Amino acid sequence: MSDQFWTKTEAGIAEVVIENPPVNALNSKGWRALSQTIDRLNADDAVRVIIIRAEGRGFCAGVDIKELQEHPELILEVNAGNYETFRAIHKGLKPVIAAPHGYVLGGGIGICGSADIIIASPDAKFGVPEVDRGALGAGAHLQRMFPLQKVRQMYFTGEMIDAEEAYRLNAIERIVPREQLRDAAFELAQKIAAKSPTMISLAKEALNGVEHSDVDRHYRWEQGFTAQAYLTAESQEARDAFVQKRDADFAAANKK
Repeated sequence: MSDQFWTKTEAGIAEVVIENPPVNALNSKGWRALSQTIDRLNADDAVRVIIIRAEGRGFCAGVDIKELQEHPELILEVNAGNYETFRAIHKGLKPVIAAPHGYVLGGGIGICGSADIIIASPDAKFGVPEVDRGALGAGAHLQRMFPLQKVRQMYFTGEMIDAEEAYRLNAIERIVPREQLRDAAFELAQKIAAKSPTMISLAKEALNGVEHSDVDRHYRWEQGFTAQAYLTAESQEARDAFVQKRDADFAAANKK
């Protein structure tokens, strides 16, 4: 358990709720705790389906940039927590339904891109602002949701796309009003939970095995470049500018 999210299990459905104001960004300890919680739920015979949703302004803004600004040496721990969380969602044999609303950024993309099914509210917006934060990541999971060239456009520009466009591109299963999002996720979860748990576990393992790409291995590749980026002056300048709420000056940073 963590002070950045909470869980509840009822009738075979485990609910993991991110609640860490103001933007639901998780720090290094939060990501580690989240991965361990999802692993525990995957190992619990009483759990048939896992729902991941959030309270507050948006679903998840990813990692805590301010923590990394103060302690850049934590980048490897944050990377490990991200990797283990997404691996637990993707490789765990319990179906995972992501139910995002509002902003879905960085690590939020990793959660949704690792999940089996996404149901979103109309205000959901998906994006990867990593390049503007001096980092990389979530491209492997974004590519599990969207076509390759759309991924590159989003990645290079940092621009977000809304729920309607995500639905058009087949990234999400349904769009439902914000106030009905939790109920819609539970309705779908109940249908899955009523099936044979053995057959559902085998089905998820089989479907993972026939995917076109190994998202976990590809994400690990990305993380190597994130660590490399953190060693550059431009990455530091991007993070400084973000925290100080100003435009980045990469030319000046390279002269230091």
